[in-house]
Amino acid sequence: MYEVLKTDGRAKRGRLTTVHGVIETPVFMNVGTQAAIKGAVSAVDLREIGTQVELSNTYHLHLRPGDEIVKKMGGIHRFMNWDRPILTDSGGFQVFSLTTLRKIKEEGVYFNSHIDGRKIFMGPEESMQIQANLGSTIAMAFDECPSSVADKEYIRASVERTTRWLDRCVKKMKLLRNADDAVNPHQLLFGINQGGVYEDIRIMHAGQITSFDLDGFAIGGLAVGETHDEMYRILDETVPHLPVDKPVYLMGVGTPENILEGVERGVDFFDCVLPARNGRHGNVYTSKGKLNLSNAKYETDDRPIDENCGCPCCKNHSRAYIRHLFKAKEMLAMRLCVLHNLYFYNHMMEEIREAIEEGRFAEYKKAKLEGFGDS
Repeated sequence: MYEVLKTDGRAKRGRLTTVHGVIETPVFMNVGTQAAIKGAVSAVDLREIGTQVELSNTYHLHLRPGDEIVKKMGGIHRFMNWDRPILTDSGGFQVFSLTTLRKIKEEGVYFNSHIDGRKIFMGPEESMQIQANLGSTIAMAFDECPSSVADKEYIRASVERTTRWLDRCVKKMKLLRNADDAVNPHQLLFGINQGGVYEDIRIMHAGQITSFDLDGFAIGGLAVGETHDEMYRILDETVPHLPVDKPVYLMGVGTPENILEGVERGVDFFDCVLPARNGRHGNVYTSKGKLNLSNAKYETDDRPIDENCGCPCCKNHSRAYIRHLFKAKEMLAMRLCVLHNLYFYNHMMEEIREAIEEGRFAEYKKAKLEGFGDS
């Protein structure tokens, strides 16, 4: 069950109650593609840094270890020792990202595995079955994510197919929830809005997917090549056509700035690989902008990454030490910076929720953006 606790303009402070616990929104989901955060971060670490939701990838877990194996291990929660909510994407994004390895048909998508080249097939029913085997808290409907700069007629046809696939997802999910061996009979299902940068197609598709009785709605196909201004324009046009009483998820977004803009437009859920990926390369977020710890000026800097941060890294280590670890190619460097960046994102979402509750989100956003420009 989702409820809106407070609004501040179009920004929403919400709460989604699930079988695996309550999700306070707006929320940033920490991305663990293969049931692990890249950078040697465990489920125990995620609890310490305030993670609410972990996100894993249907396509990758289907390839290895195999979703049937995860089911035999009791589902993804038991497998990775994480007792809080997990969202699994549908595999649809791989339709976009593995361009040279797939063929899209009405029945679904034929892939060549990026690991060993073997042929695999995934359609709406297969995606739902895989996600049911994983037993995630929230499953995503199977969709195609066309390039944002694709031809308009291609995108229109793609969106119509995604709607037909959603109908198949809904029917399959109903059967799977009621199966005697269901890992999670309370699994939620979110539909995905597509349409590239064409607001008329986005609005048309929003009308189609909201005719289904879904637990939430996502906006996909953004942050894949269009400008930030184009993304914000599409959000301005699309979000008002999605139900206010259901959570809205902006897929694959993004930077702290993107998140602030998304919240202002009514988005509840976010995810992105950036904080972990940047952390593994020594690029860290602070209340005054980003730092690159490989820079020589940090060689004898005894300050923490961010003096206003309460993460395990900033409580215990200096910029100089972390820089040394990167230069020495020690894995601990990546681990500490990933922990810091994820804590930064999770803590920023706490601040956002508090600001909305107190009716001062606009002021918070302005101050936060100004602060990012200081470094």
